[in-house]
Amino acid sequence: MKTSIKYSLQLFIVFLIANNVLGQNLNIKNDTFWNTADGKPLYSQGGGIFKFKDPKTGLQKYFWYGVQYKEADIYRHNPAVTNKNASFQSVTCYSSTDLVNWVFEGDVLTEQQLFNNRKPTWVGRLGVAYLKEQNKYAMVIQLGNKVLFAVAGTPTETFKYQQEIDMTSMIGTSNTGDQTVFTDEDTGKSYLVYSYGNGRNKIYISEIGLKDGMVNLLDCNKIFEGESREGNCLFKYKNKFYMSASNIYGWDGSFAYYLVADNILGPYMPTNNMQIMDGCTEDFAHVSQTGFFYTVKGTAQETVIYCGDRWSNFAGNGLGYNQWVPLSFTGVKPYFNSISSWSLNEKTGNWKVNDDNNYVKNGSFEADRRSIPSKVKPLQQQLTGWASKVIKGNSINLDSAISPQLNHFNNTIDRKTVIGEKSLNISDKVNFKRIVTQVIESSPYVKLHDGKYVLTAKVKNSAGFSKLSMFAISNGKLISYIIKEENKSWKTVTIDNISVSGGRVEIGFKADAKANSFCYIDDVSLVKMGTN
Repeated sequence: MKTSIKYSLQLFIVFLIANNVLGQNLNIKNDTFWNTADGKPLYSQGGGIFKFKDPKTGLQKYFWYGVQYKEADIYRHNPAVTNKNASFQSVTCYSSTDLVNWVFEGDVLTEQQLFNNRKPTWVGRLGVAYLKEQNKYAMVIQLGNKVLFAVAGTPTETFKYQQEIDMTSMIGTSNTGDQTVFTDEDTGKSYLVYSYGNGRNKIYISEIGLKDGMVNLLDCNKIFEGESREGNCLFKYKNKFYMSASNIYGWDGSFAYYLVADNILGPYMPTNNMQIMDGCTEDFAHVSQTGFFYTVKGTAQETVIYCGDRWSNFAGNGLGYNQWVPLSFTGVKPYFNSISSWSLNEKTGNWKVNDDNNYVKNGSFEADRRSIPSKVKPLQQQLTGWASKVIKGNSINLDSAISPQLNHFNNTIDRKTVIGEKSLNISDKVNFKRIVTQVIESSPYVKLHDGKYVLTAKVKNSAGFSKLSMFAISNGKLISYIIKEENKSWKTVTIDNISVSGGRVEIGFKADAKANSFCYIDDVSLVKMGTN
């Protein structure tokens, strides 16, 4: 009897431990390169996450498919150099039970498979659908100017080439624009979401299924026509369907746009007029493009995860390739929570902001794709997320011959110390006084809690400044760091013990200098004290 009680107690303890592991909050950290659970580099771009049965256990599990480009490894080891090419290496497959810790299952489609008898070309933008009729898994992926279908018997085995199709008869171009695969877990049906291949000003949805025993697209439904879009993807939240996409900005970050519908085939509202998600404009969706979404249906709530692609290996716009943030909703209206560190409880669906979150938006000045001010798309005069005020000197305007340039393009040597291609530039051709600020405050869904914070930045400056400082103001109290000397190489400056109260703080930089003096600033962060 005692043995039986002892054994039952042991089982109960094991159950509690297992339940705790499955239900604990686990950290998702942006602005860094991700690793697998065993510490090896994780490479997955332009893909998607799908829930399938684990072939080993028969239990439901998350499978994440994406492309590893050769340049991803190169840039990870040397982010001081931006790569020009996108060389396909493989489609990778990772699995997870909590959406945070990922295990590498293997390369499920390789360069050798695709290019053994053909010239290398673009491969990317993919997803996987389960075909109930054949009990098989189908990968849909862009291959050059066509759409490729490959099949496998399990989610983790090698996908075998089946066929590629020319899209001309369906949409008028042989290729799709950016595409993703969406599976409606309520119906089990999967769909390809894609744009017109030339100009990308139309978006379509096609159900994925079988034609003549082979994987194909069963129909073609146009759901949008208007401004050109890329990064087309779908998600579902509380029985509403959301079509989301990015601007046509090449590899660079973009606003996140959306439309809403009651039915997957539409109509999507407002008709042909995509809305910008609130919360994404201060840093161009955390310097990313719409990649895909995943909706966690927890025991406490549904949480939609925005899984953004940061093509930093080709844009040089920061660290990391995967930028994930939770969305919040007011009614049907989504809100983009641009945070750098947060925790997800996959079991309950709850999430929270971590103490080591950096509250500065566009702190590495990588959101803007061009010199600012810019009279080329997107037209803008100020750095995204920052306000530059001229007290003395040339005004900030779209006349590039007169206006001071607000960002500096870092060289290779700079980028061995600071992150990305760009930094803040405080300079002018005449004597000048300027103040550059950012107001950080609680959003409807992310609170800036009262407490002590530390403000950090990297600075490189010439001589010629009579005043140069970094500062923070909260609840009427000013605290500054005075930069007294020339810094020919990058120097880290810090203000500790900033008392933030009332959910608001203003940070910034003040400069008073002679003509042609300069100060470059990069990697600005505001983090709760005691978290580093």
